[in-house]
Amino acid sequence: MILLFKDLRKTFPLLLIIVVILGVRLSASPNQNEQELTGAEIINKVDKLLTTNTSYSKMQMTIETTSGNKRTFVFESWSKNDGEKNLVRYLEPRRVKDQATLMLNDANDIWMYFPRTERVRKLATHAKKRKMQGSDFSYEDMGGSGDFDEDYDTKRLEDEEKNGHECYKVELNRKPDSDESYSRLLMWVRKDNFYPIFIEYYDEEDPTYLQKVLTQSNIEMIDGIPTAKKMVMKNLDDQSQTIMEVLEIEYGVEISDRKFTERGLKE
Repeated sequence: MILLFKDLRKTFPLLLIIVVILGVRLSASPNQNEQELTGAEIINKVDKLLTTNTSYSKMQMTIETTSGNKRTFVFESWSKNDGEKNLVRYLEPRRVKDQATLMLNDANDIWMYFPRTERVRKLATHAKKRKMQGSDFSYEDMGGSGDFDEDYDTKRLEDEEKNGHECYKVELNRKPDSDESYSRLLMWVRKDNFYPIFIEYYDEEDPTYLQKVLTQSNIEMIDGIPTAKKMVMKNLDDQSQTIMEVLEIEYGVEISDRKFTERGLKE
């Protein structure tokens, strides 16, 4: 699935994100030499878990504002090349039906299609840090491949229990040459399947300032791949949250490269 996400790769983003979580090819059993695993080795297993060649998903995204108001969107998402290419097309509500977003090169290149005008608009590079449809997931969260080890230096911290599961706790600090939007991540990774169930995201400039937290739950095996059916991103700055739920998901689907083009945005 995914969109989900770079940070469903990182953000986990959904998608993604949603923007979703994909692929597992683990070479060692979860409990094998767990005391000897380094932070880098744990994150390498997470990267493999979140990487799949292609996927299709149908998602429901509910945004809850500080005032208690709710807005719900339903969209389809296609992902290819381990999350490097992502297309999102909205189904509901009616006002955004058929609106689409294409994210390439880990969301460094973003195009949007507006059906009312039948026009495609390319967004500026910094747009990847914006909220997607006003949600608490950024385009970067939703449209990226799972390569934590390329962008972050890792350090294993003391193991902790989180949400009822025994977890590895890993600190990830952004490398000097990385353009990731978060200076630091703290990640709790389940020991039994190497699935990241809780992630803290720290400010781009201040690694002590906690901005967002992601909780992933309702994990099911789909096509042999552990998949979070529910993801909740809480924004501590805005006191809002976005709930992403998987309605349908399929891995290993055939997707033409044509879909990930400006022409494909309109189809």
